[in-house]
Amino acid sequence: MTAPQIVDHRGEPLRRSDLTREIAAPQSFGVRQAWHPSAANNLTPERLAGLLQQAKLGHAIAYLTLAEEMEERDMHYASVLGTRKLACVGLDVRVDALSDDTRDVEIADAVRALVLEPAFEALRLDLMDALGKGYSAAEIMWDRSGKTWTPSGYEHRDPRFFQFDRVSQRQLRLRDESSLQDGLSLPAYKFIVHTPRLRSGMPIRSGLAFLCAVGYMCKAWTWKDWMAFADVFGMPMRVGKYGPNAREPDIAKLIAAVANLASDAGAAIPDSMKIEFEEAANTAGAADFFERLANWWDKQISKAVLGQTMTSDDGASLSQAKVHNDVRMDLLQADARALAATLNRDLVRPFVDLNYGSGRYPNLLIPVPEPEDIPGLVSALEKLVPLGLEVEQSVIRDKLNLPDPATGKDVKLLQAPATPAMPPALNRAENREAPRDREDQLVELLASRADPVVAEWMQQIKALVNRALSLEEIRDGLLGLLPELDERRFAQVMQHALALAGVAGMGDALDESDA
Repeated sequence: MTAPQIVDHRGEPLRRSDLTREIAAPQSFGVRQAWHPSAANNLTPERLAGLLQQAKLGHAIAYLTLAEEMEERDMHYASVLGTRKLACVGLDVRVDALSDDTRDVEIADAVRALVLEPAFEALRLDLMDALGKGYSAAEIMWDRSGKTWTPSGYEHRDPRFFQFDRVSQRQLRLRDESSLQDGLSLPAYKFIVHTPRLRSGMPIRSGLAFLCAVGYMCKAWTWKDWMAFADVFGMPMRVGKYGPNAREPDIAKLIAAVANLASDAGAAIPDSMKIEFEEAANTAGAADFFERLANWWDKQISKAVLGQTMTSDDGASLSQAKVHNDVRMDLLQADARALAATLNRDLVRPFVDLNYGSGRYPNLLIPVPEPEDIPGLVSALEKLVPLGLEVEQSVIRDKLNLPDPATGKDVKLLQAPATPAMPPALNRAENREAPRDREDQLVELLASRADPVVAEWMQQIKALVNRALSLEEIRDGLLGLLPELDERRFAQVMQHALALAGVAGMGDALDESDA
């Protein structure tokens, strides 16, 4: 009985011989060259419109080259796009086993080992290149030297090495001389292809570079005109004057002096000639126009990439940071979910199928932690727990990012002071009718002595928590506050308590003997 044929999510059958060879390596000559002529030089509206139209029709090499050059030439676009990429790449990865079964836990541990490899971090950053261009592909370099199929590395492939199928414009195929029109189908379990659904439609049109290309072109024009304006009006007009009796050599010398004055800041001319500096008319408004226009386009690009402008264009004050993250939270969550789905489909599933058989797949997650209001949480717990609210300590530690406390005799822990017994109600009439026993009287006496000491401690701790802005400040403040707490008075109360307890014990013994 033969083993069932393994197929990938597209229905493409697995050919193990494809896994051990390099499929999409660049070529010195052919359709997969790494070098391409510039698409951004002298970009005009007509050229940009034609370039984008060709990309829609499946000929996207010029557009992909422009998308690459936009990141190289526009510092603002590179900054905001890099911010969005790194916001997702910086999130922790979690792998959950399918169940508590020993086999499922073993598979999940093997996948966790893949996640911890340094090459995996580079893979995540390479796959996030899809945000700008619409897709990104990495070739898995499988290592079969041991007992298992293990990725030895991931080679990010130039997006210009690929094309979409001519029918749906959604299925990525490898460009190759053997099939210039249609390209080759990607072998099963050999490529990781990330195509985030930034918007509905063809993947090539959903990249952020497609959206920002017009803004890049207009800003490039603005910058070019601004520099030309600064070159003309940045320094006063230089006018050379010569008399009617000037000779041709003197005139030539004057012209050379005027021309070189800007760079040399000095010139030598005959006494009969002079150079005057004519101040240009007031051009401050014109200069501000170019700056405002460039800033306006920067803000539009920020909105397109980050979903907001506060942290990139309008400053980053504390109040603004509370309203906007570097990347809008919903965009970050969508990026994280899309990347996790790609890794589950194109990395986790192939790894499990090749080594453990199909069907028992762990789930790779990239959770986005929600920002916590630490002071608000502490204040709520302070009020609700005394009223009977039961809260698991591990949940609070997770929210405060605190580890579980260590154990051992040498470990010093910050602990809450023992809660003193509350004195009974001071109803004198009831006390006269029902006299209290000796233990109640002792408890009330000791509580009256200990309460002021504990109250001072609580005031100091509450003041520390109320003025702290983060968990770290609370932790460090408690460590610093510990030596300042008045332990001497509390020790005296405890000494009195022990003495009274001894006396009470002796009294009880005498009562029993008399009986």
